Amino acid sequence: MRLLIIGAGFAGMYAALSAARLRDIQGASPDDLEIALIAPEPTLVVRPRLYEPKPETLTAPLLDVLKAIDVNYIQGSAETVNTEARTVQITTAGGTKKTLSYDRLAIATGSRLFRPNIPGLAEHGFSVDSLDDAVALDKHLHGLADRPAVNGRDTVVVAGGGFTGIEAATELPARLRKILGKDSKSRVIIVERNGAIAPDMGEGPRPLIEDALRKLGVETRLGACVASLDKSGVTLSTGEHIETETVVWAAGIRAAPLTAQIPAERDNFGRLLVDRDLRVPGVAGVFATGDAARAACDDEGNYALMSCQHATRMGAFAGNNAAAELLGVPTRPYHQKAYVTCLDLGEAGALFTRGWERKVEMVGDVAKKTKREINTVWIYPPKAERAAALASADPERVTDL
Repeated sequence: MRLLIIGAGFAGMYAALSAARLRDIQGASPDDLEIALIAPEPTLVVRPRLYEPKPETLTAPLLDVLKAIDVNYIQGSAETVNTEARTVQITTAGGTKKTLSYDRLAIATGSRLFRPNIPGLAEHGFSVDSLDDAVALDKHLHGLADRPAVNGRDTVVVAGGGFTGIEAATELPARLRKILGKDSKSRVIIVERNGAIAPDMGEGPRPLIEDALRKLGVETRLGACVASLDKSGVTLSTGEHIETETVVWAAGIRAAPLTAQIPAERDNFGRLLVDRDLRVPGVAGVFATGDAARAACDDEGNYALMSCQHATRMGAFAGNNAAAELLGVPTRPYHQKAYVTCLDLGEAGALFTRGWERKVEMVGDVAKKTKREINTVWIYPPKAERAAALASADPERVTDL
């Protein structure tokens, strides 16, 4: 029997860990149940941190962890999925095609930044969506110091005033000072199409976010969209033109394209609709998890967000349940009633909320300490020690805040 997992992000990593945990509990051997993870590299990109400086350091190796729990790593990119034949075709690093069969498949392919067809965006826009994107932005920012301080060199426009946009924007004043000098007169401007900053955060946290932006000197343009980009800067839907050499696009994400190959229902974000066990209804043997799945967290109408917090726990349930079907033991319905947010606000600290209503629990330096712990400890892979790694993947405990 073989369980294939596509993706080495948070959901894919925990799917592998959890499936191996259940296999171990049931006394099955790797020969009885092969667990294999497919990804271009055996590396976890710590995507929630890509708004920070030195993004090239924000990865964690997975190969030793996978070896410790007897999970096979298959290097390659999944290109096509045939759910009737139960096969996945991959392209290896050398460019050759290979077809792999499966008994159960867990799709943990994550998400991608949504880039609309805005004139000039592809040529002139940056992002912090992927490791390569974040490295390119960091290189560009450092290159500004070699350019004349004219024509908006010291101005950065961040398109999108949601979670990612705010974290990127509030980190930028310090990054720009370090690159351009402490006396530089840099500007950071957030453009948000809604009438308020942080539209999904609600009324409670918003005044605290607005206060942090004022302290950092981050400007906002609300009720406006980016209409076009060119070498001179960005033009907004209001007609305002902002001279800038740096535009960071942070306006929405969509499930990775591979999900479109699964003959099943998807939501507006491209996520596969799944049942409480994270199966894809009507498609035998296929589970979806993390940003690839639209899953109910509880019985109160709350659905998992496209976030690391939900991906880790969903991954653990998906891996457990896929393995459970093959081993003939009961599955466990996914649930995640606890929900927190911890928003980095750069030198203004952070903001920690609890619950779907986002009740503020911590602000400033206290919340910043928690954010650092989340970013540098909690979301990293477990140690490459078999017992500890397997213990970390109990579905009932992963991301139980």
